[in-house]
Amino acid sequence: MASADAGSSAPRPRVGRPPRINRQMIAEAAHELGLDGLTLRRVADHLGVSIAALYHHVSSKDDLMRLAAELSASKVPLPQDRGQHWAVWLYEWAAYNRDAFLAEPGLLAQYLEGAISAEAIAGHVDAILGLLVRQGFSILDANAAYEAVTACALGTVVGTIREREAAEAGRTVLAAHRQVLDRARPGDLPYLRRLVDEVAEPSASSFHSRIATVLCGIAVRHGEDWPPIERLVDAAARSDTV
Repeated sequence: MASADAGSSAPRPRVGRPPRINRQMIAEAAHELGLDGLTLRRVADHLGVSIAALYHHVSSKDDLMRLAAELSASKVPLPQDRGQHWAVWLYEWAAYNRDAFLAEPGLLAQYLEGAISAEAIAGHVDAILGLLVRQGFSILDANAAYEAVTACALGTVVGTIREREAAEAGRTVLAAHRQVLDRARPGDLPYLRRLVDEVAEPSASSFHSRIATVLCGIAVRHGEDWPPIERLVDAAARSDTV
């Protein structure tokens, strides 16, 4: 009896296997597969588990997409507050948005649909606004400046993705313009002709010129001279490797 009593007081081994997966593993698997065409079945097969096992950790496909989108966004290094000029700071955030969405094009749709939670980006927004306010912007002007630069960056992303898809199909936007001009009368569409003559192919410089145009407008509205700021932004662009 003594031995039986002693045995009964010992901790009993847990029944069943420990969970094979967790939310982090699911997010990593989704990131590896890519957001385009992502399904619960693909993630389950990738992890070697059942769909039912996924439902212990994610509540729905929307939850899965949100999890994957937030992880994909976190893979791109964030700009660091070094006390840099506000225009350089905004340029770096524009480049961050460009890089994050081009690295995972499916992330753009998730962002536009609100799949990236407010909690996930609240710290970023606070940091962005903070540097601008410390350099003389009102909180509303700081937010307007960041939203303008972000919108410009996203527009560049959409254009780049369209160009990539068109190139894969063997028909770039520039090539389409040329075909239209070939069918048009010589005097028609003069400005489109000038554009096609000037632009060989879209390049990374278009991103810089677009963001610089927006930053110039912000500087003028903020009562600052653009030329010295432009030199700072150009230096930031030279260190931008994309």
